[in-house]
Formats: sequence, structure tokens, C-alpha cells
Amino acid sequence: MTYRTKEYLSETVVNLKPSGIRRFFDLAASMEGVISLGVGEPDFVTSWSVREACILSLEQGYTSYTANAGLLELREEIASYLLRNFHVGYDPKTEILVTVGASQALDLALRAIINPGDEVIVVEPSFVSYIPLVVLAGGIPVSIQTSGADEFKLQPQQIEQVITSKTKALILCSPNNPTGTVLNKKELEAISEIVKKYDLLVISDEIYAELTYDEAYTSFAAIEEMRERTILVSGFSKGFAMTGWRLGFAAAPSEFLQAMLKIHQYTMMCAPTMAQYGAIEALKNGANDVEEMKKSYRRRRNYFVQSLNEMGLSCHLPGGAFYAFPSIKATGLTSEQFAEQLLLEEKVAVVPGMVFGESGEGYIRCSYASSLEQLQEAVKRMKRFLTRL
Repeated sequence: MTYRTKEYLSETVVNLKPSGIRRFFDLAASMEGVISLGVGEPDFVTSWSVREACILSLEQGYTSYTANAGLLELREEIASYLLRNFHVGYDPKTEILVTVGASQALDLALRAIINPGDEVIVVEPSFVSYIPLVVLAGGIPVSIQTSGADEFKLQPQQIEQVITSKTKALILCSPNNPTGTVLNKKELEAISEIVKKYDLLVISDEIYAELTYDEAYTSFAAIEEMRERTILVSGFSKGFAMTGWRLGFAAAPSEFLQAMLKIHQYTMMCAPTMAQYGAIEALKNGANDVEEMKKSYRRRRNYFVQSLNEMGLSCHLPGGAFYAFPSIKATGLTSEQFAEQLLLEEKVAVVPGMVFGESGEGYIRCSYASSLEQLQEAVKRMKRFLTRL
């Protein structure tokens, strides 16, 4: 008997597009001497004290499951951290869940709130996972296209224009991946008025909250009356340079959190135990390391964005994360053509903006989470490429 494999697969999964970022990563990995500005990953190694805490937990034999929601001590530290840094309070026993990366927290949040046919607003350019996760949860993604003329900042009236009777939630990401755009308190308050008016929920992806450079970060959950409408998603990957540890968390009113916990119990059981012990140390004693990384990113940002503008690739100054999102429209190439030619001709890997949504076309995402020396060499190569064009 010959099985017709595709006929047995989920239509939803078959129709999902593979990640547009992955093709460029795979191509770059097959080439010698490539400078990658494509990976959204710190170039710093996780702080030694955090690694040491993880090693100690192994030496002491802490290799069993934790509670489904995570170690209570870690949840208590997360609660203290959120209150101390972002002025929003959560009960560590019922309102915080430790997850396998922020990506799992996003998945759990969407599956916990979506009924088939519910619409979820996605602000583009956006992280590549948002729309697929909405679809996998049975929802309908509704995109809003932001503009480079506004530094890709969401305008409240844009939300109103797409709201229907089926609209359930809005996904926010500030600082934004891929643009680095940060929404300040006043801008978030304006969005909150629309959220209240139309009785929406908000999934606030705050994974880059530690990495803001020009003003204090404002959590959407800290905006008046928004805590009860918000599922806050964050983690340790970006601010604490712990990408490979796969550790994130969600904080939300207990009704939302306990619904997410149900799914987590059946699909994941708990996050890795040794990573949780490392995260406790990061929250207790990692502030100085985070600040040093932040200072370094800020210097790199200033150099790289200035260099982009000087070579004719117009780019706003990103307020957070570690991405620049310059326009390549003046070259006459599509973002995919630009990225592919730059990689093949000069061995510099960037991500075409079109993978982040329609409004990303005409732009490329460049990560400046590389050493200053690598950024300087990348700038030289990009200038040569543009000169030939």
C-alpha cells in the first residue's frame, strides 16, 4: 500500500508558508566568509553568573520536573522584576507562567483566547510568527500596514478602520521586530482608548523591553485600565542574551493565565529546570550585565544607522531592539533581490523586508547585534555593492 502523504496532512499546515527568513540563513550558512546581519540574536555570551547557577543546579541534582507554571521562586523574581522596572504588578502564584521561550507564550496566549473565526489584528511589519500562530489557533489575521513616513508607528485610527464584529484581539510589539520602533507612553495611551472603545484584548510582546535607548520603556500593561485586558509576553533571550536557553514567560490576569496553563500542561509540562535556575540568577544579579550590553548596542546603533544614511539607504533611528530597517527603494530592486544580490556578491546577509508583511517591501532588516568590527566591514561591503548598482 502506498500512502499519499500529503492527503493525510493538515490543510492548515500545508497552506502555511515557510519562514521567509530561513532561506537566507540556510544560503548564508553554505557560504564562506559571510557577515550575517540577519540573525535576531545577541552576539554576547550569557553572563557567567547565570551559566554558573545553571551548572550548580545540575551538580546539585535538580533535574526533575518543576511545577507546570515554573519554579515559584522564579515566578516571584519575575513579578518583582516587572514591578520594579515596569510598574505593573502580578501575583506570582496565579498570574505568571514560565514558558519555553516567548514564542511558546505567544502560541499559548492565542490558543487560549481564540474561537474559530475570531479576528486578530497584526501590525505590520511584524515578527514572522504572528500570522502563522493566529492561523494555527483557528483565528483570522487582519493586517495593518504601517508606514516608513511615520517611522512605522501604529496610528490609532488604523485600528478602527479594520475592526469588525469578529475582532477579538490586537498584537502589539514594542520595541518592534523588525523596525526597532518604540511606542511611548502617550502613543500607547491613544491606542488604549481604542482598545477600551471596542472591548479588545491585547497580546503585548515585550521581549525587547530591556533594550530601549532614548527614553524609559513603558509596558502596555502599565497603561491605566489595560492590565486586565493584556497578556504580557516576554522572556530572557534578548535582554539577557539567553536565546539558546529557550525560556520565556507570560503575565496576565488569572483567568487568562490559567487557561494558558491548561494548554501548557498537556503540550509542554514545564520549561527546562536548569534554565529556570539560571533565570533566577539573571533577574537577581544581572542588571549590570544588561546595562553593559545595552550601552554597546546603543554605540553600534548610532554608528550603523549613520552609515546607512550616509550611503544613501534612508533609515530612521530605531528606539529599541537591535534592528535597523533601512529603505532600499532608491536602488530599484525588490527587498528580496537586494538581499540575495548583496549576499551573493558581497557576502553580507540581511533579511528582505517583505517577509515581515506588505509594508516591509522596499526595506531590509539589518541586525546590529554584531561586533563593531563586523559592522564596519559590513558597511564597507555594502558601500561597494551600492557603488556598482
